[in-house]
Amino acid sequence: MATAPQPRTEFLVGGAWQTRETTAPVTDPSDGSVITEISVADVADCRAAVDAAAAAYPDLAARPARERSEMLRALFEATTARSDELAELISRENGKVLADARAEMSYAAEFFRWFAEEAVRIAGELRRAPAGNRTIMVVREPVGVSVLITPWNFPAAMLTRKIGPALAAGCPVVIKPAMETPLTALALGEICQEVGIPAGVINIVTPDDPGPAVGAMLDDPRVRNLSFTGSTATGRVLLKQAADRVLRTSMELGGNAPFLVTADADVTEAVKIAMVAKMRNGGAACTAANRFYVAREVVDAFTDQLTKAMRALQLGPGLDPASGLGASVSLAERDKVARLVEQAVAAGADVRTGGTVPDGPGAFYPATVLRLDADNPILAEEIFGPVAPVVAVDSDEEALRLANGTEAGLISYVVSGDRGHGVQLARGIESGMVAVNQGVISDPAAPFGGYKQSGLGREGGFDGIAEFTETKYIGVDL
Repeated sequence: MATAPQPRTEFLVGGAWQTRETTAPVTDPSDGSVITEISVADVADCRAAVDAAAAAYPDLAARPARERSEMLRALFEATTARSDELAELISRENGKVLADARAEMSYAAEFFRWFAEEAVRIAGELRRAPAGNRTIMVVREPVGVSVLITPWNFPAAMLTRKIGPALAAGCPVVIKPAMETPLTALALGEICQEVGIPAGVINIVTPDDPGPAVGAMLDDPRVRNLSFTGSTATGRVLLKQAADRVLRTSMELGGNAPFLVTADADVTEAVKIAMVAKMRNGGAACTAANRFYVAREVVDAFTDQLTKAMRALQLGPGLDPASGLGASVSLAERDKVARLVEQAVAAGADVRTGGTVPDGPGAFYPATVLRLDADNPILAEEIFGPVAPVVAVDSDEEALRLANGTEAGLISYVVSGDRGHGVQLARGIESGMVAVNQGVISDPAAPFGGYKQSGLGREGGFDGIAEFTETKYIGVDL
């Protein structure tokens, strides 16, 4: 394992690292120890970050696409070279096992490579109007200064997924990472400097009271875009703030992913897929399978095999190679998961494994399997932890009705012995993404986003840059 250097503790504004007397601890959730103390940015610092981004904007927007592409390619190579070091940092501040942290770093770096390639392919149009009286010219221009707000569960990937298209389009950014996991963002800021990203293009602020700080940035008329990943509740608040200035927004919000298993599915294969879909990142993912709707013909076999697989996961510190399941990001997050399970049991759920907070230090919760009825209250919640609730269903129609019975619609999963049947079910599910016979389909080359209250816009794929551009139509007689 690489020996990581001392983490950055300052925040980044206009190319300069800033320190303040006020600090906040960053803890290792596996034992509660303090990793380091970071400087806390205030509202004035956040305004200064907008100043720096606005000053950097004209030069960045005017640079040839090839130059912006090469910046992103340099970021891909630098983050790849330091991936082991960054994975260790992610594991320390987030709690996830090292294997998950390494997978995140590989995924995170790919956004830089993908958008390096897409930066030189931003599309436009040139066509004659049907009336023949003008030529229709359509170009895409950078939207301008963008505020990026990222969560704690994927502190690298959620950030590179936003920085990549912003730089590709020519938009400088102000980043506000989650205060539970700011060190990864600060390390990425350091890498941006090392590869020569111009001062003011990447700014990172760390306010401990995000409401006033974010509000001040969104009120600034030079800020033209907000990209947020986080809970639906927080997304609603930010949308209301953005409405006052009719601000461009893209939002990747909460999920409540259904996982459908049909009667003709290979149960052993279904459990392998379920373990990936449920337990990637310890279940703390908006894409995590959250509700298992299993055909009655195979539900007992599926539950038994899933229980065995979940019980085999060894709970322990993320940096311990023997650990199959790490800690939650905080005691508060762990306790929320525990309360949801307690409520589910009180409503009649049968615990097949797990379900009890372990003794000792650390924000740990065991891998848990529940058998329950379709009206159990836990099915209405995004669990964000290692808990798999299993419900028996009697038909495809019932499975689809239950799957679509929420305001969330980010991702869904279907496992079927017949791929055609699986795709047919996928077409009936109300979500922005559907995985058929696969446990993970997130890909920088694919559009990521949801229906209903799971978000607005798309990240990744060909759509990702569009969230950082404006469409301009120029009518001219050529």
